[in-house]
Amino acid sequence: MSHPAISRHLMTEKAVQLAPKLGLLLALSITVIGLSLYIPNPKLGLAVLTVGSTLLAACIIIYHLIRRDRRARLRLFDTIASFVEFDASPSLISDPEGNISYGNRAAVARFDGATQITLISVLGDLFASPAATLFRLQNKAQVKGIASEDVVVRRGHMRLSVHHMGDQRFLWRLEDILERPQNGRSPEEISLPMMTASKTGTVLFMNEAMRRLVGRRVSRLDQVFNDLPLRSGQIHEITSMEKLVLMQVSIVMGSAGRQEIFLLPSAETPAILPAPGQPFETLPVPLIKVAPDGEIKFCNKLARDLLGVKNVAGETLGILVEGLGRSVTDWLAQAADNPGEMHSEFVRASRHSKDVFLQITLTAVIESGETSLVMVLNDATKLKTLEAQFVQSQKMQAIGQLAGGVAHDFNNLLTAISGHCDLLLLRHDKEDPEYGDLIQINQNANRAASLVGQLLAFSRKQTLKSEIVDIRETLDDLTHLLNRLVGEKVSLLLSHDPVLPSIRADKRQLEQVIMNLVVNARDAMPDGGEIKIETRQENLLEPREIERAVIPAGDYVVVTVKDHGVGIRPDRLPKIFEPFFTTKRTGEGTGLGLSMAYGIVKQTGGYIFAESEQGKGTSFTLYFPVTTDVAPAEVKQQPVPAKSMTHKSGGVVLLVEDEAPVRAFAARALKMRGYTVLEAENAEEALHTLEDPSLNIDVFVTDVIMPGMDGPSWVAKALKDRPGVRVVFVSGYAEDSFSEQQARIPNSVFLPKPFSLGELTATVQGQIH
Repeated sequence: MSHPAISRHLMTEKAVQLAPKLGLLLALSITVIGLSLYIPNPKLGLAVLTVGSTLLAACIIIYHLIRRDRRARLRLFDTIASFVEFDASPSLISDPEGNISYGNRAAVARFDGATQITLISVLGDLFASPAATLFRLQNKAQVKGIASEDVVVRRGHMRLSVHHMGDQRFLWRLEDILERPQNGRSPEEISLPMMTASKTGTVLFMNEAMRRLVGRRVSRLDQVFNDLPLRSGQIHEITSMEKLVLMQVSIVMGSAGRQEIFLLPSAETPAILPAPGQPFETLPVPLIKVAPDGEIKFCNKLARDLLGVKNVAGETLGILVEGLGRSVTDWLAQAADNPGEMHSEFVRASRHSKDVFLQITLTAVIESGETSLVMVLNDATKLKTLEAQFVQSQKMQAIGQLAGGVAHDFNNLLTAISGHCDLLLLRHDKEDPEYGDLIQINQNANRAASLVGQLLAFSRKQTLKSEIVDIRETLDDLTHLLNRLVGEKVSLLLSHDPVLPSIRADKRQLEQVIMNLVVNARDAMPDGGEIKIETRQENLLEPREIERAVIPAGDYVVVTVKDHGVGIRPDRLPKIFEPFFTTKRTGEGTGLGLSMAYGIVKQTGGYIFAESEQGKGTSFTLYFPVTTDVAPAEVKQQPVPAKSMTHKSGGVVLLVEDEAPVRAFAARALKMRGYTVLEAENAEEALHTLEDPSLNIDVFVTDVIMPGMDGPSWVAKALKDRPGVRVVFVSGYAEDSFSEQQARIPNSVFLPKPFSLGELTATVQGQIH
């Protein structure tokens, strides 16, 4: 297919196109000249002769123009042909219909000397869907003059470029881009069967080993596999030369959803596994072959990288990985005893300095009568990290539910203890010998209530009084107390951002968090040191992952409390926010301080993190979301006259409480203040009492959580017939836990347990008056 032959072809093609038109004009001119000879009128004959001569002259001129244009075209194609004739990349010239009119030497050699064929028939064996690609490139070249695109072919990638030559001719150039690994091997040279497929299942490439196995080229995955969809590490049926072969599939995901699919041996196909020294090392899949006792026979580079080792000579698998739940020896023996079955295990790479978890999928193969185990490794670190995050979240949630439940029951007990203590104190003067004992009972009950409050803080079921808080003002007000807490040997340094927005939080609880962190920092520096409290504003443009939590994008006020103390051991650091976990000695702490801080920060909508290094100190970082709310103007509360708390009142109270001691104390307290009290053990009994239409009730005092119908439910039902009755809800849980239900109850207030005699009577009196 040399360029002179192509030039002759182009010349003949143009001549064939113009010959009928030029011949018709020549015949017309000769006919007109002949007719002029037979016209008797000399003047008319002369005019006809002139017309015929003019047409003949036009024919001659057109003929010479065609020859000149033909020579110019031949020179153009000779120039292009001479330019690309010895190009190493195949070059082709085609018309708009894709008919090839020229090919250089590389094209002749590449396509076995085929001439006068179409582009689609030439390129159809190189890559998938050539018609659409050629049509797209040709249209772009017509508009822009040139176009190119990289397509996937058997040997890697090919850059297909096209130039618009004018006169509706296109010059195509095919440039191979071989993808070779570092050692020079291409996918075509890998002895394992391998193919590349698109995310839609179109086969883009098959290496020689795959073509030999399948026996033909295929265009879709369903022509090879009988049990789609493919799952990496699983055994699949392959149609091989009209026979079914079981092979293990390993999939490596590429860009744009492409998959590199490798076929690995199962028990029925042991011969396909490459022996040592073959291209096993270059496979883009981490593979290991071990003996049943764990001795490593060979291990490719990707597998060594995952295991964190450079050389596996003389090593056993049990030295390189640690089993999670059972030993490596056990599951290797189980896999060796069940050839043909797939086994999957999660392990930890023991040679890595950080935690690296691996998923190993293995199967037994038989070679020369000996059993070996072939393993495919996958990095499962992210999966195990997510699993650890989920387990930690579930554990903290479960502990929170337990803490909340325990706190609720303790609040009932403390209400009865402190309430009856209040009743006894009313009957004893300060001079009474038993008065001091009662005060001790009351004070210890209050201390117990404080501990229960910390449990509720951790479980995020405490009552928070949210308000607009300026962190700088809060810390400035707290500085004097903090300096007294840290003592003389420890110095306290505050560093504020000049401009800090406000947050929404419970100021009293926030102060408790800061004090707890500062006290912990003080205790971590027995020989003295410096505690630094820093505040700053931080704007997260995108979510930030810290430890096992993700902070959403947004504006935050960040508070950091840092010390230079003894630090926390790495194995203890993940547990410090759990209730009753403490690094202090017995008697130095309850283990509830950090759990309380964790709960308060979380309930406020913030995040708390701890970093520590033994011997260098610990840093706690708190993120609070910025609020755009404006603080309301302060309204001075008028003091309640003391006599209003003690004078005899009147009214009817329906008291509903399932805990008998609490009900007994509350009933006696209200009766002592002059109220008529009707008692009910549960909601059903209360509704039964209200069936009497002549009964006039002023206030419902009811527990929220009770067996059967809860407080808000029975109150909502009772208010249908008695809409004017006011309500006092009491509970050992926080108000937030049922705030939505309470919001639907008009004229209702909340009284948290444990409450004192004065708090109960004052609340009821406030509802009546």
